[in-house]
Parts: sequence; structure tokens; C-alpha cells
Amino acid sequence: MSILQLPDAHPEAILLDWHATLVDTHDAMYHAVDDVLPHLEELDLWYNLLDPDDSKTIEDAKLLIYVKDHRRLHPKIVAQRKISRTDIFEVLFGSDQDAKGRAHKAFDQAYKKYVEAVFPLEADIRQQLERIRALDIRTGLISNRKRDFLEHELALVDGNGWEDLFDVVVCGSDVARRKPAPDMLLKALDKLGLPPGLDCWYIGDSTTDVIAAKEAGITSIFYNGAGWDQAWLDKIFPDTTKHPHRPDAVVGSIAELTDLTRHLLAQHKRVERARS
Repeated sequence: MSILQLPDAHPEAILLDWHATLVDTHDAMYHAVDDVLPHLEELDLWYNLLDPDDSKTIEDAKLLIYVKDHRRLHPKIVAQRKISRTDIFEVLFGSDQDAKGRAHKAFDQAYKKYVEAVFPLEADIRQQLERIRALDIRTGLISNRKRDFLEHELALVDGNGWEDLFDVVVCGSDVARRKPAPDMLLKALDKLGLPPGLDCWYIGDSTTDVIAAKEAGITSIFYNGAGWDQAWLDKIFPDTTKHPHRPDAVVGSIAELTDLTRHLLAQHKRVERARS
């Protein structure tokens, strides 16, 4: 089953993930994760680790086994720079919300030592976001980061900061549950005065982003900056009873998101003209 289709509705608002969708903070993130993993026992998280047999994919099971054996990420995982700390904690702890909450708290303590350099993931992201906003679409920023970390990074990026690009910013420290729970997305929509619906899009690079969007009842756009092929996309979004969430569309760049937005808006206007 292909997931390269179009969304069902044009966007009134677009919410965007931060790390690995808009900016590159991989080095700081992986340093912080590797600071946490040797201390799983003293954090009382060791016995919350999943059984590898319960992993979604063989690759997830391999990551989990390596962490159990070595108390760190495999160098190949770090070199590939394709998995976020949120997805890492999903692989390690599954649906255990309490364990993931404690892992994120430990991560936050470690991350503050490394938060410094922040680079746009693509050279033209500011321009693309400005083009989206020029279409009279409201934009929001969503991140599992603590607020003080995100505000620091938001002011650093591009040398001038991107605070002016978003109508709302919601962080992991603003809600009771981080992604993949829908709390942050629902809070952002509430701040925008919008009800959840397919005319609200959320774009992110991880399976947890897709789950959060679907649980919130909004359109999910998967950012495939890593260049996964269709076979891998179908593997990580298997459309099974246990893992039913799949994105409504896939884009490989923020420029493609802009093009998709314009296409759906033009399609909507054609339909409106035909009805009038």
C-alpha cells in the first residue's frame, strides 16, 4: 500500500517539528542520549526496557539489544543521523509513558551541556516558511525540547533567529505528555483557536510525529529528509492492528511542503469556483 498520496484537505494551519525537520541538532542530541544510556539502572529504567521480541521491526530489536549490551547507541546509528531521541525512547520503552517521561527528564539534564550550534536542515527553509505564511496559513512550532532549550535554539538558528516565523510554539515541558501523545498538537491548535481537523497539518520526521498527528485527528505529513525508499516507509508504517498509523502524505523537503500546500489550495479554489 503506497503512502505517497495527497492530503484530503488544504491547510488552514501547518504545525512543524523542530529537530531533523527544520534544523540539525543531531550532535547535541546523540551526545545527550549517550550520557543517559549508561545510567539506566540508577534511573530505575533498566527493567522498563522492552523485550526485543516486542519490537516493531528487526532494526528496532537490534537497536534495543545493542543498548542492553553496550549501554550506548551503535556508532552506525549515530553516523546515519536518521533517528531522533523520541524515536529512540519509543524503541526502548514502547508505550510505557512513565518510563519515557523519566528518560526525557534525564535527557534534558544531559542536553543542556551540549545545546549550542543550530543549523537549518536545508538552506532555504526560512524562505519556504515565509512563502507558506504569505499564503495566509498560520504556522506553529512543536518540539519535545524543554522551552528554555528551544527558545535558545530558536534565537540562534541562521544567526538571526526564527521567532518571527511561528504564530505559536509548544514544547515538551508545556504539557503532561510528550509525543507520540497528541497533547502538544492539541495545545497548539487551542492557542490558534482552531479545532482539530484535516485542515490542520503536522509535518515531522519520525514515526512518533505521525502517531501524534493521527491521535490528534489532524493531517500527518511525513518529512522524509533521510531519503527512505517506499519499501522502508511501508516497513516503519506497517498499517497493522498494533501499528495502524500512517502519514497522509510524504515530502522530501520543506520546498515540497510549500508546493504541496499551493497545490491543495489551488485545488480548493477550483472546487469553490465550480460550485459558485
